[in-house]
Amino acid sequence: MRKSFCEQAALVRNKEVSAKELVEAAIKQIENLNPTLNAVTIPLFDDALDQAKSISSDEPYAGVPFLLKDMIAELAGTEITEGSKFLQGNISKHDSELVARYRKAGMIFVGKTNTPEYASKPTTEPLYYGPTKNPWDQNLSPAGSSGGSAAGVAAGMVSAGHANDGGGSIRLPAAWCGLVGLKPTRGRNPLGPDYGELASGLVCEHVVTRTVADNAALLDITHGPAVGDPYLLPTPAQSFLEETRRNPRPLKIGFSHAPLTPTPVHEDCRDAVQAVAKLCEDLGHHVEEAKPKVDAPHFNQFFTTIWLAMVAWAIRDWSRRTGRVPKEQDFEPHTWKMFSLDEQRKPSDFLLATQDMHRFAREVAPFFETYDVWLTPTATQPPQALVYFDSDPKFPGRATERMEQVPRFTAVANATGQPAISLPLHWTPEGLPIGVQLMGRFADEGTLFRLSAQLEQAQPWHHRWPEI
Repeated sequence: MRKSFCEQAALVRNKEVSAKELVEAAIKQIENLNPTLNAVTIPLFDDALDQAKSISSDEPYAGVPFLLKDMIAELAGTEITEGSKFLQGNISKHDSELVARYRKAGMIFVGKTNTPEYASKPTTEPLYYGPTKNPWDQNLSPAGSSGGSAAGVAAGMVSAGHANDGGGSIRLPAAWCGLVGLKPTRGRNPLGPDYGELASGLVCEHVVTRTVADNAALLDITHGPAVGDPYLLPTPAQSFLEETRRNPRPLKIGFSHAPLTPTPVHEDCRDAVQAVAKLCEDLGHHVEEAKPKVDAPHFNQFFTTIWLAMVAWAIRDWSRRTGRVPKEQDFEPHTWKMFSLDEQRKPSDFLLATQDMHRFAREVAPFFETYDVWLTPTATQPPQALVYFDSDPKFPGRATERMEQVPRFTAVANATGQPAISLPLHWTPEGLPIGVQLMGRFADEGTLFRLSAQLEQAQPWHHRWPEI
């Protein structure tokens, strides 16, 4: 069904269709498309149909089918593997706070989606479940780590899917699959009850959607701290969905083709930024080339230290929670290497890396005293082949280099905690999506939603669907 998340909710609310009909339609789409795409790894069809029978139409998004990424977000009574053989058969004992908020809104979970092992790669090709394919070209990666959710939404299995982001894992799949993907401000959405923060605040939870309004509507039902959360953000003046219905004031937008750390950027991605900068100017905004002035060379060091610690922590955390002993044969070589490298580091290395990350955030912040938004490519490359990130003995280190280079633009917002959104505003001559990123001030998703909705109206993408 090619209806948006909000449109589907209205159909149920107005009794034009039933929740059961929506769920059955989503199940049919998954059954038809998933053998090709491998986006959904844990179907929840029987539970979804049972839930549809008793859903209350009073709930704001009653009956709307939804996919959960098999990472962080726990759904009581269902398997959570985080893409790893190590967690095979591991059953969640409770709902995470985010899932509880989705459930309270009336959404129905029809499946869980593929992710690289512990979300540790910018592509969705775990050995345990096999690769997810990009709906626009099944030879290409949907990016990662939320590639399963992105492929499912882009293909029309559902209108929205859960995702999370520690270095670009919402925005990169949105960019490569032609979707809207927002990484909210640090602390905007809850991570409890199991976690207060993840990786010193790098990781955020949200969704991928086809429309800006859907993205905003979903943030309306999930944002806000749970009891005991470590972050407390200002309460928005009005709903995020309302923000999408307001035109932005004339904004001062800085744009850049080049990331803060020197990295090659594909011509298609550079063209995308140039075109969107011109569009913003035509819409009445002041646009000029600019980027934050930072001490960029140390970025790789602190980000890598925190990332290695996060993967090793995930393995140790799950070991403690399940009683299972980590063994090399239970993990992919890339994951086990990161786990092993972590043993070579001191606890104080993590604190030094966190200190450097906070210093980096303070270096970036002054830019947003001058500019309302920073416009960049989302990824340094257009959608790449599924083997793009594979190791190759002939080119040692190439896979690691590519995994570091593709998220160069996105990782900045994870380090600073600021909100950033990817929009499908450009397409290659071959018809592949290219995302552009808008990064805003801390806790100012409102400006991003207003500008994004204006760009969506000026240059719509809703008519574009992949042929599968």
